[in-house]
Amino acid sequence: MATLLTTEPMSESPGAPREIEVPAPTAWPFVLAFGFTLLAAGLVTTITVSVFGAVLALAGCIGWFREVFPHEHEEVVPVLPEDIRITTERSIVERLPIPAYRRAWLPVHTYPISAGVKGGWAGAVAMAILACAYGVLKAGSVWYPINLLAAVVYAESLKLGPAQLYSFHADTFAIALVLHGLVSTLVGVLYGAMLPMFARRPIVLGGLIGPVLWSGLLYTILGFLNPLLASHIDWPWFIASQVAFGIVAGIVVTKQSRKPTRENLPFLMRAGIEAPGIIPPRENGEDGQ
Repeated sequence: MATLLTTEPMSESPGAPREIEVPAPTAWPFVLAFGFTLLAAGLVTTITVSVFGAVLALAGCIGWFREVFPHEHEEVVPVLPEDIRITTERSIVERLPIPAYRRAWLPVHTYPISAGVKGGWAGAVAMAILACAYGVLKAGSVWYPINLLAAVVYAESLKLGPAQLYSFHADTFAIALVLHGLVSTLVGVLYGAMLPMFARRPIVLGGLIGPVLWSGLLYTILGFLNPLLASHIDWPWFIASQVAFGIVAGIVVTKQSRKPTRENLPFLMRAGIEAPGIIPPRENGEDGQ
């Protein structure tokens, strides 16, 4: 049985301070942060924005420094004691049940690596069809997008003349084929690992939202890494090809059968060790020995 618990109001200690000094509020950190933001934003806009951001950042540094040197700017805040009363009318102590939860491994089922590979190859075909259609309809040559793809790792293809950029070259074709197949396979395996994590509408998240975000990120950084290549890319068609890859790869992956994740299995089974009582019986009815 628990007794009645009552505490008296907390009385102020005779030696407690009635006022304390705290750092004075200042807006200079916000000025400094805004200056750095404009400084970075100017890299993708104009140099005027960067110059203005640099001036704000410098002013923020100086203003913030003067807030603490040679003397810290402080303000006096009164200390108000709190009247705290802790009471209870319960006569017994309640015990909360603590159930024994088993650690959950999510996702419980996932796709095999082969499903991701199949999805990546199917998405690569869909992406290649759309890219070649762009080359024929917009550029007038099916080899134009292939030469642009090879320019990601082989910059010499961009130095070709206009006539040669729209013609077939065995070296650039081989580079583009290997690069497209390798990246598509890796992204397909990634899709196979990520799609089970999206319980609702995996195709929308993995096939639409993901490619759009990836294309926007690539559009932002490609201007710094390879401005010449960025000037040759038709971004609406590029985004459409990425979305086509994501949708086709996602559909192919989701059509494959899932299997339980191995994290839920005992260590002996994951290690492939014969363990009686853990490994299920074989077809002849004998336990693993």
